[in-house]
Amino acid sequence: MAHLIVHFYSDALGMRTRMHVLLPECLTEGKAKTLYLLHGMSDNDAIWARRTSIDRYAAAKNLAVVMPDGGLGWYTDMRRGLPWFQFVARELPALCRRFFPILSPRREDTFVGGVSMGGYGALKCALCAPQTFSRALCLSGALDAADVAANGGNVAPRDFWEDVFGPAGEIPGSPNDLFAAAAALREMSARPKVYIWCGTEDFLHAMNARMRDHLRALGYEVTYAESPGGHCWKDWDAKIAEALDELVPGEEGNPWR
Repeated sequence: MAHLIVHFYSDALGMRTRMHVLLPECLTEGKAKTLYLLHGMSDNDAIWARRTSIDRYAAAKNLAVVMPDGGLGWYTDMRRGLPWFQFVARELPALCRRFFPILSPRREDTFVGGVSMGGYGALKCALCAPQTFSRALCLSGALDAADVAANGGNVAPRDFWEDVFGPAGEIPGSPNDLFAAAAALREMSARPKVYIWCGTEDFLHAMNARMRDHLRALGYEVTYAESPGGHCWKDWDAKIAEALDELVPGEEGNPWR
């Protein structure tokens, strides 16, 4: 895999930012399927390459991986702050396809995934930009914004959550409510497929199970897995490999390139 660190200007953010990009070196025909892979709240664009073997896993699938810096914006258009959703869901795919013509422009070949805050961002992108993303991978996702904002005082002060989402009481039914976003798509044919994993010892386990039940009740195609584990990279490294097998089954690249 070619590993690029790209510094570029984002019109949506109004500033320069950065992404890590993995591109397959031995793609013999067609264009590469692409996974936009999002980091969690305490990390940045480099973390997936540092803490997991995503390079090797993606090489075995001939899968391109784009890992942007998402700041602390929860991949949403903040109430007071930057429009991170517009950046990740709208601007970034178009920009990457312009930078890297090897990337497929097809919705069926474009996926989004993430951990924790990035799991929330991945599902938000898939539900709110379904014309771009056909599948979402959520590992230990913080999938209930209202719960996070109301009970996340041990992670960040209330003012932080209000800057991101607005008052907790106003989140249900808002664009930041993934349960409402999923319900709004229930009649559409272009609904994304969803993969969710969460460790049974993870403090976010209950909200992942709630989202699983909600999506299944709405008729979404959901692959749900849970196993002993916590909110840590040791578990996410193992589970992203399993998720990619679900995402791109049966394709073989060269894990040594």
